[in-house]
Amino acid sequence: TFELTSRSVSKLGFVQKLLWTNAGFNALRNLKHLKGYTERWDPTVIPLVDADSSPGDRRLDSENFPILPENTPGRYHSVTEYHTLYLSGQLTPLAVAESLLPIIRRDLKATGRYSIAFIDTHVDAVLEAAKASTLRYEKGTPLSILDGVPTAIKDDSDVKGYRTTQGRKRNDEVMKIVEESSWPVQKWEEAGAVILGKANMHELGADTTNNNPNWGTPRNPHNDQYYTGGSSGGPAYIVSAGLCPIVLGSDGGGSIRLPSSYCGVYGLKPSHNRLEDTESTVTVSGPLAATIADLEIAYRLAAAPNPDDPTCALFAPPQSNKRSYPKILGIYKEWFERADAPVETLCHNVIKYCKDKLGYEIVDITIPYVTEGQLAESFTILTEMAVRARAHVKNPKDWLKDLNPANKVLIGVGAQTPGVDYFLAQQLRNMLMQHLAFLYQKHPGLIIVTPTTPNSGWPIASEGDLKHGISDGNMTIRNMEYVWMANLCGNPAISCPIGYVDPVKGQGRIPIGIMGMGEWGSEDLLLNWGRECEGYLNEVYPGGRQRPKNWNDVV
Repeated sequence: TFELTSRSVSKLGFVQKLLWTNAGFNALRNLKHLKGYTERWDPTVIPLVDADSSPGDRRLDSENFPILPENTPGRYHSVTEYHTLYLSGQLTPLAVAESLLPIIRRDLKATGRYSIAFIDTHVDAVLEAAKASTLRYEKGTPLSILDGVPTAIKDDSDVKGYRTTQGRKRNDEVMKIVEESSWPVQKWEEAGAVILGKANMHELGADTTNNNPNWGTPRNPHNDQYYTGGSSGGPAYIVSAGLCPIVLGSDGGGSIRLPSSYCGVYGLKPSHNRLEDTESTVTVSGPLAATIADLEIAYRLAAAPNPDDPTCALFAPPQSNKRSYPKILGIYKEWFERADAPVETLCHNVIKYCKDKLGYEIVDITIPYVTEGQLAESFTILTEMAVRARAHVKNPKDWLKDLNPANKVLIGVGAQTPGVDYFLAQQLRNMLMQHLAFLYQKHPGLIIVTPTTPNSGWPIASEGDLKHGISDGNMTIRNMEYVWMANLCGNPAISCPIGYVDPVKGQGRIPIGIMGMGEWGSEDLLLNWGRECEGYLNEVYPGGRQRPKNWNDVV
């Protein structure tokens, strides 16, 4: 069986080394051009801003973030809508919390309909936060537009009072109760958000299906025969199903953008280290959201510079850059055309709309070594995961023991990365970052556009896969075709839903996303472009946005 095989592989180093080589991870040894580049160990780039710059005057309020018209197809309840209803007294944060808790709790005898998307919920803490928010609205003193709005946190970010499992089996001896929330969570808490709990994720964030035998696998809300994508599959499910307008995720290899694309929501991978130090050279925290307005609100609150973080503190607050940029999209045609035909067509339709109706200039670009770069990013993150997994177990000698079968193989293979190849990957990182810097200097305001993922969703092959997990390296590499570069090079990137395709199995059309990758620190520029993609989906795409069949109307 798969479980027995994975257990054997986890014990046999020579087999892991063979699998590492078979994956093609040694391909960087043949790249002669790397000799001219030193290693780049960290992709953090902190943009300079004008000395007299200050945060923009676009306040986080209902005037600047209006509710979408009621006749908007597939309209989701936004942060602004919750805030407006709370201010009017038509709805209270407590009523929302009380309606959501029964359907998300997994500790009840009859588990909630949506409980698969949550790993843990502290009911008393949720109700206490909701009551406090309700009282503030009654007094007319809400903390912010986010006050009382329900949200959740992917279970690799710390939330005070919770354990952080990273999707692993619960182990109270290893996974201690956290005494302080991570910085982005703190900023949302200070704004009054009601945190419903910790969201499901792929174990250790090690793959992109969110197949999790430990806590259950959330199925795609649009079609239950498809995966949500991962590793932020729980957050994407929660937003897509209408439970929360924003959720905090993380992205080490597309883990915000892939599930956002698969589930038909918006996702932002910020610049490396902008929100917080995740102790990784590829992974960042960032929001997933129901609308672009929600995405911007969530990001702007979370991206307030942390004065106690020596790197994060150096970033200017969001909207500090007052410069205007040309509207310009860059396309690497050869790379773009690797997408499945239906995906390519939908994305080209959006690009044509941007050019013909919105005045964007389209420029052809090239990027070297995209295939080898993806391999470099893949074994960089696997190596980092292996090092950290070994450091956070009770018995380091049997450190793979408690992982699911698929991850025993995957992380075991990552642990076999030779030092020379890891060095080569960081040299390639440097080369790619320098090339991107050249492109952004040549074309100020450039947004590099690709599909978010080349494939039309990821079907669940069999129900048995949900019990033991799966390891499909070819499909993993395939669906990460475009997302990896923003992680290896530290750039911000956004994924926006732009249409739907027919499924190969099950009922319900599959969402397709388009991705824009900007210069370091250009999140505001990406959000502006995302707003135009949202306009395309809502007003131009035939039929407009579609809510999934299990969408929950909280309001």
